[in-house]
This record gives sequence, C-alpha cells and structure tokens, in this order.
Amino acid sequence: MKDEKNIGIFNNLKNDLPASIVVFLVAVPLCLGIALASGAPLFSGIIAGVVGGIIVGALSGSQLGVSGPAAGLAVIVLTAIQELGAFEIFLLAVVIGGVFQLLLGYARAGIIGYYFPSSVIKGMLSGIGIIIILKQIPHAFGYDKDYEGSLAFSQPDGHNTLSELYYMLEAVSPGAITIAVVSMIILVLWEQPFMKKIKLFKIVQGPLVVVTIGIILNLVFQNMSSLALKSEQVVAIPVPETLGGFFGQFTFPDFSHLANASVWITGVTIAVVASLETLLCLEATDKLDPMKRVSPANQELKAQGVGNIISGFIGGLPITQVIVRSSTNIQSGGRTKMSAIMHGIILLGCAMAIPKILNLIPLASLAAILFLVGYKLAKPVLFKQMYALGSSHFIPFIVTILGIVFTDLLMGIGMGLAVAIFYVLYNNYKKPFLFESDKHLKDGKIHLELAEDITFINKASIQRTLSQIPDGSKVIIDASKTINIDHDVLEIIDEFETNAKYRDIELEIIERKVKNLPNQIRELENAFANNVLKNQNGKVTSA
Repeated sequence: MKDEKNIGIFNNLKNDLPASIVVFLVAVPLCLGIALASGAPLFSGIIAGVVGGIIVGALSGSQLGVSGPAAGLAVIVLTAIQELGAFEIFLLAVVIGGVFQLLLGYARAGIIGYYFPSSVIKGMLSGIGIIIILKQIPHAFGYDKDYEGSLAFSQPDGHNTLSELYYMLEAVSPGAITIAVVSMIILVLWEQPFMKKIKLFKIVQGPLVVVTIGIILNLVFQNMSSLALKSEQVVAIPVPETLGGFFGQFTFPDFSHLANASVWITGVTIAVVASLETLLCLEATDKLDPMKRVSPANQELKAQGVGNIISGFIGGLPITQVIVRSSTNIQSGGRTKMSAIMHGIILLGCAMAIPKILNLIPLASLAAILFLVGYKLAKPVLFKQMYALGSSHFIPFIVTILGIVFTDLLMGIGMGLAVAIFYVLYNNYKKPFLFESDKHLKDGKIHLELAEDITFINKASIQRTLSQIPDGSKVIIDASKTINIDHDVLEIIDEFETNAKYRDIELEIIERKVKNLPNQIRELENAFANNVLKNQNGKVTSA
C-alpha cells in the first residue's frame, strides 16, 4: 500500500482541485474585506491572496496551510498608512518586513512556535470557530456593516461582535436570509453519509453548489423588490474596463523613503506580528491535518518572507498563513500544497477574466459555508475531551477561547498562554523531583530523585520539601540523572546540608559522575577567595 504521507503534489489533484475552488470562494470576500478594513485599495487584498497562494504555497513546507492577507494586521496596516502618508510608502515597509521575516527564518526563529501548549492551540481553533459563527450571523441576515474576515471583538463602527447581533435585527434582508437558509440546507445535506456514497457528489463540493445556487437566486431576486440584494450584500471585486486597466491596479513601493525611520519600524512590526500569527496558524494547521504531518517552521518563515517581499513590490497587503482559509482547505478535502497554489491561480484568473461574475456571489452564501467551517473548528466533543484532561488543560483552553472572542486573536492567545505558564509553574512548584513512598522509602531512608533539568522555577518547591523533612531522618538526594541544575538550587542543597548537621539528619548525595553537588559551590567560592590576594603593598587585587 502506498504511504499516504509521501503523496506527491501532482498525484492528488482529484482532492486538491475541488478544495482549491472552495478556498478560493472563501478567500475572495476575505481579501476584499481585509483590504477595506486596512484603508488600502481593494485590489491590494487580491494581490496578497494571489501571492499567498502561488508564491508562498510553492515555497512553504506546509502541505495544507493557505496564506493571504490577515485580519490581525488590519489595524496595524490602517494606522501605518495614515502615519506614513501614502500607500506607496507603506508598501516599502511591507518589503522590509518580508526581508526581516526571511532573516528570522535563516536565524531559525521558527522554534518559537513549538513553545505554545496544545491546550492554547486547540483553544485558538475553537475560539476562531466561535468567532467565525458569531461574525457571519449578521451577513446571513443581510447586515454587512462589519468587514468580511474580521476577528476582533470591537468593530470600526463602534459596535462589537455581540451588539451586532442586536443591530442586525433592524436591517433584516429577506433575500439574504432565504439564500442563507437554502445554502445551509444544501451544506447539511452534502454532509450526510448517503450523499458521500454517490460518486458525483464526491467530486462536486457542496460549497461550489451553494455559491452557484446563490448566484442564481441573486439574479432571480433582482426582479423582486422585496428580495433584491443590495450592493453591499454581494462580493465587490474591482472591475477594470480593459486588460491594461487590470495591470494598472498594481502599485509599486516608494524607495525614496528608504531612510525614513518610521518605515523601518513599521516593517519590523509587520515582520514580528505576521511571523507570530503564521507560526500559530502553522501549529494549528498541523493539528488539523488528518495525516498529522509536521511542517518545518523555519522554512515557513522564509516562504512568508519571500511572499511579503513580492507582495510589497507589486502593491499587495502583508501576508500570513491564515487559519480560516487553512481549515477550509482541510475540511474541503485538500491533501497537498497544490490546493493552496491552485486557489491562488484561480483567484488571479477570475480577477482578470470574470470579475463581474464574482460580484454576483451573495455574502449570505459564503456565510453559510463559513458557518460549517466554524462548527467543525469548535465541535462540542472537543470541549468534552479537553475537560476530561483536567483543569491544567481545560482552563487555558477556555481562557484562550474567551480571550479571542472578547478581544482579538493575539490577545486571546496571550491570555491563554499566561494561564498555561501559571499551571507549568504551579506543577513545577508541586513536583520538581520524583518521590513515591513505596519506591523511595527504603530502609527507613527518604529518597529524592532529582529530574534531568532543575531550574530556578523548582527553587520554591525544593526549599519547601527539604524544610519539612523531620529531624533525625536519613535522606538521599539522587542527582545521578540530573544533567543541568541551576545555581539557586545548588545553594538550597548546600544550605540544607549545613542545616542537616544541626537537625541530626543523615544526608547522602548521589552525584552524576561529578563531585558532590553542594561542594561545587564551595569549591567555586574557595577558588574565588584564593584568587583574591594581597599584593606586596598590602592592597587587595582580584585575579
């Protein structure tokens, strides 16, 4: 049987092509919405989507990750364009940010992504799933005040994710609701086991049918005043009059501002935030991957760096790997990076050839597609699984979700990470060494077996445990497996050895083929003291 983990990118087109079409349909409004929120030309979002798909997709080591403009950078982009004074100057900052990302990749900074706990990553996925559902409900009702792709709780119009659910009731669109309901029925039907047994329905994806039906209903409703959709309720990609007009939408950076310090600060900010979002998404995408492949983080940073350099050169927004598009790719059956590459090619081709057809796609149809994506990211069974793992996993998981829903992506992850670190510190405080009464109480002696690595984090726990040993005990501190031990801990053991003499405690230390651990401190102190000599004139000098 062929090893599925080594499938070539051209050997799985029957899965990757349908997935790429679905990702393309989701990506179009997200690219446009993020560009709108960023105060940038709408076409800059399309450029970023194309570069993220074709260039980053080709260079990336992630088989299922999809890159493009990210909502998390929208506020940074909006502020930077206003402060720098021109979009062309901002593009120079994007290029600089890409160079910094490239350097981070070669510096092997991708290892940062491996330090995020699984509970936080799963909380990120569930939080994004919930926020996708909450954000898309107004679009399904025809209330499209918040831009597509928004993940922040607070909105530019002064409303927030929850208040928007109230305000949408004042602008209900029967046509949008009808399209959303029909779309949901089709998608739910497509998920049924009996539908998956039909060969045709395996090839034709439900979201593609949903968008096709949505376009048809939009055209039919145009002749019905009560159901007709407004311009803000459909996709709005720029439509050039000629092919030359299409290429005229590309913009180039203004290199005359290369000495501007603000440009460099913006570039570094973009590099740091984009890299962090990418590494988090990369980790999350790997967890969603049915084949459980591990993507090379440093290669991803290099790919993102090249992508941002090219995107900045031709007028595109900054790029990151994006979890909404990546999870859509996975749920649509994508198997290799070819789905991401083809989604970029389709996006470029359609933007050039059929923008008017794309502008017939109702946002309500896309809302239905994203409802399903959000549900699969935040399935109730995942909450049960995390609860079963205990509070040290469940609480960081829940805090991450609440943080993402009520603040934004990076803030929510930061909150979850802080709680997870607290549990790490707490667990280290409780048990920095191995002690089991049936194994470590031998011949009336207390055996404390130190771990391989003992850091200052363990200081409080070791201090507390040693102070509670009864007077007159026989104690063995086993450091035979210890590789690294912090100076602070050595001092505690040294102090305990001294104090043991006054408490009638018999202490034995098993070393790791080195001299007695507490004596290491004394030897260092004695060596220093011996090197502090009086010179011939009676002055003290340090050797």
